[in-house]
Amino acid sequence: MLKPTAERPGRLTARPPGRRASELAALRALVRRETTRLIASPAQTGLTLLNPLLYFVVLGTGLSAMVGSESGTGDYMMYVYPGILMMAVQMPALNAGMSIVRDRETGLLRAVLVAPVRRDTFLVGKCLGSTATATAQSGLLLAFAGLAGLPYDPLLLLALLGELALVAFTLTAFVTLAAVRITRIETFQSALGVTMLPLFFLSGAMFSVEGLPVWLAALTLVNPLTYAVDALRQTVAGAAPGGVFPAGPDWGGWEPPLLVELLVMCVLGLAALALAARRFSRAA
Repeated sequence: MLKPTAERPGRLTARPPGRRASELAALRALVRRETTRLIASPAQTGLTLLNPLLYFVVLGTGLSAMVGSESGTGDYMMYVYPGILMMAVQMPALNAGMSIVRDRETGLLRAVLVAPVRRDTFLVGKCLGSTATATAQSGLLLAFAGLAGLPYDPLLLLALLGELALVAFTLTAFVTLAAVRITRIETFQSALGVTMLPLFFLSGAMFSVEGLPVWLAALTLVNPLTYAVDALRQTVAGAAPGGVFPAGPDWGGWEPPLLVELLVMCVLGLAALALAARRFSRAA
């Protein structure tokens, strides 16, 4: 809207955009930046999906006949499929954190932060863009649901895609929190290598966590990936009632239902993002 200025009455000038509009524009630009990277590098997307796909086709097929009837998990391909989806989400989420650390080392992050927007806006936009990228990449593996013996039911696929989006957000938020606190790319990579692989295997993604020692069982209950994998597995089990899967997390004799597990992931993701934004806003 045009209105006269105080310095020169009668002269019309454009009103500068509001602060909220600037923040939203910055968010859209950051999300677009992350999604553009995905579109511009289809080869990298294919290589990112190659690892979980090989685990699913080669390892899943090889172990299905051997452990399926012995472990009480029904068809092992169906059992391991949620873990494969989780694996597909992990790599894009890790790349989000590494890009923050890399941008800080190269000086690009400092150049971005001189923009007239809040620092936490940059972090939220980065997290949302990486969440969209991770969801899109992992969603491509839904095309292989038939190999797991699942029907191509639109409602089932939409439910899995929505859960993958929530899992991607939670993982990206935690990795972003780590990237805000760690300033060197080598240290960041080493820290993720030490933590992410044990968390993945202790989530029940590839094998049942029943019968573990007490201290390992306790770690599975505080592992966010445990609830992510079990939420995906509960959705898969709902579409394949013939499959017999081991029980999920046990809270003192009570197994949390699907909605509670989704709520746990949502709360953990929002808490991690809030802590990362607070730390990032105070950083020099």
